[in-house]
This record gives sequence, C-alpha cells and structure tokens, in this order.
Amino acid sequence: MKAVWLLILACMPGALLAQDVGDQALSESERLMGEARESQQRIDALDDATRDALQRYRQAIQQREQLADYNRQLSEMVQTQRSELESLQTQLASIEETQREVLPMLQRMLDSLESFVALDVPFQLDERNERLAQLRDLMAQPDVSVAEKYRRVLEAYQIESDYGRTLEAWRGPLEVDGSQRVVDFLRLGRVMLFYQTLDGRRQGYWDAESKQWSALSDDYHRTLQQGLSIAHQQQTPVMLRLPLPPVQQQEATQ
Repeated sequence: MKAVWLLILACMPGALLAQDVGDQALSESERLMGEARESQQRIDALDDATRDALQRYRQAIQQREQLADYNRQLSEMVQTQRSELESLQTQLASIEETQREVLPMLQRMLDSLESFVALDVPFQLDERNERLAQLRDLMAQPDVSVAEKYRRVLEAYQIESDYGRTLEAWRGPLEVDGSQRVVDFLRLGRVMLFYQTLDGRRQGYWDAESKQWSALSDDYHRTLQQGLSIAHQQQTPVMLRLPLPPVQQQEATQ
C-alpha cells in the first residue's frame, strides 16, 4: 500500500509539470490568437483607411478635372465678354459719331419741313404748326434718344405726305369780304383748297400762284356741297366737277 502511494506521489510532479506546460501552451496560443485578431483588425482598419484614401484621391482627381473644365469655361467666357465689351465700345463710339451726324441732319429736315408748310396750301395750319413746334422742343431735350427724335421727324413727314392722298373737310374761321366768318373748308389732297360759307352763298378757292383766296361762281355750289358730304362720309364718292390750277409748262432747257 505504501508502495502504491509512493508510486503515485512519484508520478504527480511530472503530471503537474505536463499540466503546467499545457496551460502555458494554451495561454500562449490564446495570446497569439489575440495578437493575430488585433493584427487582423489593424490590417482591416488599414485596408479601410486605404480604401477611404483611395476614394478621396479619386474624388480629388475628379474635382480637379471639374475645376480645370470650369476654369477653362470661365476663361472662355471672360474672353468672350472682353470681345463683346470691345465690340460695344466700338459701337458706342460709332453711335456717338452717328449722333453727331444725325442731329444736324434732323435739324435740316425740320427746317425743310417748316419751309414746306409755309409755302404749301394753307390748310390746318394750327395743327401743322403745333406739330412743328413740338418737334422743335423735342430736338432740344437731351434726355430723348436720337432714335426717338428721328422717328418723330419721319412721322411728321409721313403725315404731310398722307395729306396729298386724302380728301378732308372741316369748319373754321376765314376772312370773307373784310369780315371774319365761319366757313366749311374742302381739301382735295394738296392740289386744291376750297371754302363755302355756311349759307352757301359764297365759295372760293386758294390761288397758289397769287397766294390769296379767289371767288368761285355759284355754279360750283352744288358740287362743293357734294364734296363736303363725301369728305364727311355722308355720301358715296362720285366724280366732282371742280376747277383745278392751270398746269405750268416749263420751257425745255437746251
């Protein structure tokens, strides 16, 4: 019995030693596995960081290319705007030169129109002279563009031109036999201008050669009355038998 216990006691140190070695190996294995996990985690973290860095790098490259394209487009826009600015400056210089040329021309046109009205058949003189006076005032206004002044002058010329193609009747004052009377006027274009008193007893026409009113015989009373009705659109147009100014024959130059 003692021998058995001795044998057991003799074997116990080796067994304990083997157990210690096993425990140490297990601990070392666990430590190594822990370090391996930590290393793998660090590798995974580094891999993620590398992918993030690569993604940021690619985004930076893309942004750089986009910025390069934007800068190129911006440079082209700036160049285009510079060209447009130079063109505008050239146009402004041309406009200023044109204005210096157009304004005197408009003044000459207005002078010619005033002379024409003064020499023309004397119809609607108040209205026509008022239009000329307004144009004179317009020419002196610096805040009105040259284009607007030009348009208004052309408009006045157009109105005067239209008078030559229209039939018009109106009522107004006229000195007849030394006294002021209200009469009916009848204008045939700008060829002839007639008048007739309201009672129909006196009628006459403007003699452009003598620059005065001349009397017409009573034979034209009915015709003038028809002309007045046509001008007032109270009667359909018909052929009117009215006197016309004589045709002035000019001698042919050799």
